[in-house]
Amino acid sequence: MKILHTVEFYHPSVGGMQEVVRQLSERLVKLGHQVTVATTRLPERTETVINGVRIAAFAVSGNTVRGLNGEVEHYRTFLLRSEFDIITNFAAQQWATDIMLPLLDRIKAKKVFVPTGFSGLYMPEYKDYFTSMRSWFKAYDMNVFLSDDYRDINFARDCGITRTTLIPNGAGADEFQPRPEADIRRELGIPAGHFLILHVGSHTGLKGHAEALQIFQRAEIKNAAFLLIANTFGGGGCTRRCTASASAFNSSPAAALAHKNIIVAELPRKSTVAAYHAADLFLFPSNLECSPLVLFEAMASKTPFLTTDAGNAGEIVAWSGGGLLLPTEKEYREYVYSRAGIAGSARLLEDLYNDAARREAMQERGFAAWQKSFTWEKITLEYEKLYLSLLED
Repeated sequence: MKILHTVEFYHPSVGGMQEVVRQLSERLVKLGHQVTVATTRLPERTETVINGVRIAAFAVSGNTVRGLNGEVEHYRTFLLRSEFDIITNFAAQQWATDIMLPLLDRIKAKKVFVPTGFSGLYMPEYKDYFTSMRSWFKAYDMNVFLSDDYRDINFARDCGITRTTLIPNGAGADEFQPRPEADIRRELGIPAGHFLILHVGSHTGLKGHAEALQIFQRAEIKNAAFLLIANTFGGGGCTRRCTASASAFNSSPAAALAHKNIIVAELPRKSTVAAYHAADLFLFPSNLECSPLVLFEAMASKTPFLTTDAGNAGEIVAWSGGGLLLPTEKEYREYVYSRAGIAGSARLLEDLYNDAARREAMQERGFAAWQKSFTWEKITLEYEKLYLSLLED
């Protein structure tokens, strides 16, 4: 098959959507298909082919509501003249999808839509956009959702859309097995016997870093380290705030008395995977999510997790049994913001810290669920099966 995946940003850009498209694209290439990714041109990307995936880069930015800028006509012509068998748009409200939406009826390829949440569904400025989405939905041959109960699929049902399927996110067996040889504890100066709590998420200000730091500091546990792995975001995001908070705690009498410390670091991917395997618990009090990859990565590394009820995290907990929900308050505005209750979350952390048997049971359930249903290897085969079925129709 000749496949086109469209996404706003792609490798070497870092982020959840970039990783999803990279995993699927590279694995479909290994299965013998020709895959092209249409994405934003980046100065740091010099290759036109990355691990077998062809890159069609365009100097475009914005979306339908905020305005489109750059090589809009060039991208529009690329789509209309394309000879792909399958075109899949990943995520709405960004140029790589939005430019194609009015062209759907003019494109001969089979068309697949992966909405990934519709974050602007309740924003007043997106009212007309989502009114039009009711008809755009119907022009797709299939709509793929990451959750069976989230705003995007519920909106699709409200629109009467029946061409839908559920394909979740995951984590790669080739990346998380076998166990890494790197000793991340030694590299970061974490004593072998200390209880290691991990958080992985960019400094966007929405990944719950402030809450995670407060939960760790408040929890009455000893001989413990909290490792926050995060890359900088935009103008720096919450990097300075996190670093200052960690420094202040580490120099406090409370930290010395309890033998607790906080490490804020930006690590390469291999070291991050090693940290997953070394961790005793994954703490993820994120504020805003769709379907967080990091929970699947925790399951793949046999790490039990605590997470806010953000995105479809509650569904992932139910699917896997590999984690628990933190007490969560939700603010229903344009976005649905999830806020972890600090006191209750600290108590839940203390309970798991003191219950090794429960942690072990959680990690085994999560790992078994991941092996059965949530490896990128199996998920890629689901996409391939879907694509082939559309072509047979």
